[in-house]
Amino acid sequence: MKQPNGRMSRQRFILIDILFFHSVNTYMDRVCISTAVDHIKEDLGITATMMGLILGVFAFGYALFQIPSGWIADHFGPRKALTIVVSVWSCFTALTGAAVNAVQMLVLRFLFGMGEAGAFPGATQAFFRWLPPKERGLAHGINFSGSRLGAAFSFVLMPILISGYVFSSNFFGLLDKPFTWNFGGIGWRWTFVVNGIIGIIWATVWLIWFKDNPKDNKKVNTAELDYINRGCLVEQKEIVKSSFAEVFTSLNMSLAMLQYFASNVTFYLTISWLPSYIKNTWTNNPNAKFYAAIPLVFAAFANWTAGGMVTRLYRKGYHVSSRRLTAIVGFVLGAFGLLMVMQTDSLKFLITDMSRLYWFIGWFSVATFGVDMTLSPSWSFCNDIGGGNSGAVSGSMNMVGNIGAALGIILFPIMKEVYGSANPFFAMAAGLNVVAIIAWCFMNPKRHSDKQLSPEVIRKRFIVMLSTLFALTLGVISFSTYRNYKQNKEEESKQADPNEPGSESGRMNVEDE
Repeated sequence: MKQPNGRMSRQRFILIDILFFHSVNTYMDRVCISTAVDHIKEDLGITATMMGLILGVFAFGYALFQIPSGWIADHFGPRKALTIVVSVWSCFTALTGAAVNAVQMLVLRFLFGMGEAGAFPGATQAFFRWLPPKERGLAHGINFSGSRLGAAFSFVLMPILISGYVFSSNFFGLLDKPFTWNFGGIGWRWTFVVNGIIGIIWATVWLIWFKDNPKDNKKVNTAELDYINRGCLVEQKEIVKSSFAEVFTSLNMSLAMLQYFASNVTFYLTISWLPSYIKNTWTNNPNAKFYAAIPLVFAAFANWTAGGMVTRLYRKGYHVSSRRLTAIVGFVLGAFGLLMVMQTDSLKFLITDMSRLYWFIGWFSVATFGVDMTLSPSWSFCNDIGGGNSGAVSGSMNMVGNIGAALGIILFPIMKEVYGSANPFFAMAAGLNVVAIIAWCFMNPKRHSDKQLSPEVIRKRFIVMLSTLFALTLGVISFSTYRNYKQNKEEESKQADPNEPGSESGRMNVEDE
């Protein structure tokens, strides 16, 4: 039995730190292949068409295994679940560096997507078991900030690891001659291996340190354990226990999916089309594309801000508003930021290219800040309504979010080509943010599920809704893959025929959250 020893231990904060680095590692592994595309194509003789399929197949495994991986975390515990999935995807990451042909690469990326599907549902279940409700908002915010920082960090670090870097400086005149350090790089193959090793190290630490029940961790003292249990006991009294099928088919779940769909349409533009859009719009500035990293930094701050807001409001007794108000503020900023972005070319006082670039990046960063403010309340809401099924519930929401991300990535170039401007897409995304605001007005974790329905009716609703989501996911990803294939074929045909006028698509293949 644990003995009280004065001050309350802080082991739950160590959990938050460990899962923060888990989130960083998740996106480092995901972004790694995007920075190595040209090297892989050259070394393996892979065409642009096949490379598009390799990049796109990740989405199949990732989206389709969201709910199963969440269920695994719920029923077998996040300790086993995250140890297994992180080890599995880390092995496939490392093995990617050993691929010798396109088929091997295709299979490895699909399996990698399957493994990464369990990353965030497993973390959500860990927070549910270790943290009282009033602390989960900040925990989710810190966790997701890791993914944003991991992506921004990887866009800088991975090219250096692959190709090398030459550092030269006289340290502001302190040295008589410049100090030069030449790092030759380790190549794309060993870069994948390094990323895989980092994941294995994390999984080992997780397996040794984490326990599914905080009482089994020897460093959690009685004071901290009582604090956790008191918070969870209050939650159990407030929320009526429901089966996953009941929660999955409830109004709360449908609205949570809808608003997460909306937020992903805006955010995934940041890590997909934004760099190429900036590069092709401000062609006279070769460094313009680097400004695309700024919204990711804003996104990280947004998660910290929203997490703190959710936590403070919950502690003051605003249990429902802590989720609802934070998310609504975020979506308001998201919609307003996008509307301001649409004014980039129409405001007369923006007379130079750089002023227009600063205006665009500034307001797009506001929009990204806004939609990322909705992550902490969204995943905390899944804890609220999911309870012991938090993994599967959050996985369901995340699956629909990935559908929104895929649709956004598909529609952006289409709408830009049809209308001759990206403004119609920005308007659509802003409109979806307004729809999400309305959805949050009706989301309430204290609303009971449809208890009056018979188990047979709930079962039928569950089967229909789950089948519809899987079909929609397959349809969206299949269309995205087909469109990538078709566009790459057209590009290859133009390259093969020198008389055919070429065009730079600027399309960027990325893997979804």
